[in-house]
Amino acid sequence: MKIIISGASGFIGHELSSFLEKCGHQIVRLVRDPALISDKAFFFDPSIGEIDTAAFEGVDAVINLLGENIASSRWNEKKKKQILQSRIQSTDAIAKAIVKLKTPPGIYIGASAVGLYGERGDTFCSEEMPSGDGFLASVCKGWEKAADPLIKAGVRVTFLRIGVVLSPKGGALNKMLPAFRLGLGGPLGNGNQYMSWIALDDLIAIILFTLITPAIHGPLNAVSPHPVTNKEFTKVLGKVLGRCTVLKLSAFLLKLLFGKEMAEELFLTSTRAIPTKLTDEGYSFLYPDLQKALSSMLLK
Repeated sequence: MKIIISGASGFIGHELSSFLEKCGHQIVRLVRDPALISDKAFFFDPSIGEIDTAAFEGVDAVINLLGENIASSRWNEKKKKQILQSRIQSTDAIAKAIVKLKTPPGIYIGASAVGLYGERGDTFCSEEMPSGDGFLASVCKGWEKAADPLIKAGVRVTFLRIGVVLSPKGGALNKMLPAFRLGLGGPLGNGNQYMSWIALDDLIAIILFTLITPAIHGPLNAVSPHPVTNKEFTKVLGKVLGRCTVLKLSAFLLKLLFGKEMAEELFLTSTRAIPTKLTDEGYSFLYPDLQKALSSMLLK
């Protein structure tokens, strides 16, 4: 297939692009830096809604992973606005370009997150669960709604509600490893909050599975079938690394470091999402078990 990827230079997008190219697919990248423009990379600046529509010629699928990093700095009103607008503006601009095409691509896959469900305690969250409260929930709702014009135009639209993506190459695990390898890791808060996680290899395989499975549309929980509490995650990571995990970061300290809203939504909220649709469609997880996933990544 000929596939457009927005956000191809990011942690997930880079690995996805490389994998799909190895599978024989033609990848077209949307880039903001004019110096990177080529016959396989086209200009896209979502902040001003400018996109080179030549990128969409003969395209079979569009994958949009673009969005401001939610954990790169402490939240303030400016940062929150960037988080929201980066997602909605990119989706809106791509949707407007697609609906103008005589022959639109068959599928649009947009990133979203399990943050849509908000605080749920130990309740299992399938794709049928309504959205929750809070800033991240509102961001995810707006992110998904921005693709409404594509649904109306008859494009198959899927939203990947992604959990914590695990890989030593980037993301949350990459940031945790230095402390854990020094024996300075430990639970966050009381550690009872559920983490919905996914191995990077599984996330990439899920995207490919979605591309080739016509029955999949709408929201899709891109998470392992076995979410764990933060306390369990900490214990397993320590075991794999052979390190103690007795130090704790209290909720009070997290709020002091990151602010109340950011600390609660990123570190202390409990979301126990499960991949109901993927299971129903027959997807077979590469790493359903946390210990096997971490061992595969870290003990090579």
